[in-house]
Amino acid sequence: MDNLQLIVKKYNIAIVGATGVVGETMLSILEERNFPVNNLILLASERSSGKEYWFRGQRSTVKTLNENSFKDINIALFSAGAMISKQYADIAVSEGCTVIDNSSAFRMDSDVPLVIPEINPEALSNHNGIIANPNCTTIVTLMALNAINKYSKIKKIIASSYQAVSGAGQDGINELIDQNKAIVIGQDPQIKYFSHQIANNLIPKIDRMDENGFTAEEMKMVNETRKIFNDENIRISATCVRVPVKTAHSVAVTIETENKIPIDNVREMIKNAEGVELLDDPLNNIYPMPLLAEGKDSCLVGRIREDLVFENGISLWVSGDQLRKGAALNTIQIAEKMIEMGVI
Repeated sequence: MDNLQLIVKKYNIAIVGATGVVGETMLSILEERNFPVNNLILLASERSSGKEYWFRGQRSTVKTLNENSFKDINIALFSAGAMISKQYADIAVSEGCTVIDNSSAFRMDSDVPLVIPEINPEALSNHNGIIANPNCTTIVTLMALNAINKYSKIKKIIASSYQAVSGAGQDGINELIDQNKAIVIGQDPQIKYFSHQIANNLIPKIDRMDENGFTAEEMKMVNETRKIFNDENIRISATCVRVPVKTAHSVAVTIETENKIPIDNVREMIKNAEGVELLDDPLNNIYPMPLLAEGKDSCLVGRIREDLVFENGISLWVSGDQLRKGAALNTIQIAEKMIEMGVI
């Protein structure tokens, strides 16, 4: 027994889309959380090939993604958009790799688990090699609602999101920075990426418009919430808005539950919930804000109050770093949970 050593299995990891803002965040979180990495492969388009990153004191060079990129890879973390995921995910799975995908490509496939580990980890026990990471706004919202839904089933959700430009990637960040600089020096802001000027403005349209008058981003919240909560009867209406904030999405949420819940009980539930932090003392100006959420792993919840419209209604406000819990962190937590469950 004196010579017995605990052997921790290590995994060969690939990050697809390694040079994007989410891919770079994945890299830093793998190191922060001491994920059991054996070999790390960074993959991106040909134009990013050769770029170097530091990981655990060693240089790692970005390679061009191709059909032969997944040999001997155990886990591939995809964050390069739906088209790339649809092109390469099945190839990775055919090589024996488990894919955790951060795009919208597979979220609504019936045989692909859509997972927030704090909410529905049991979905991971039955997968065919691909696991989907939910939309960032869905994650931030449901982290605030999960404890309430467990106590009394939520019947209705009305949500208005205030989404940071980094949710649109580095191009979105650059556009806000460039436009702010132009305004300061008295020049006309140039519009290159967003449909309208984002500096000093709000854009109430994210993603394409559907025929029902809602955007694809808004319908993601509807459909993904039902799948994650495993309840097709929840009635949901969302309005998603791009705001001139660099990082961290915020969402104003009003819900109706089956049973009335005292507000003090709601605060206690959220205070004790995994992955969230209660900031709810508005008389002393304490409430969630994007600046407070940026760089944090937990989602911040506050402004909790009894709603004035719904009979069993609750209104609240949540802010969460969409690059971390809304994307990279949740992806890595899925991998951690699968290792813990022995399903990878």
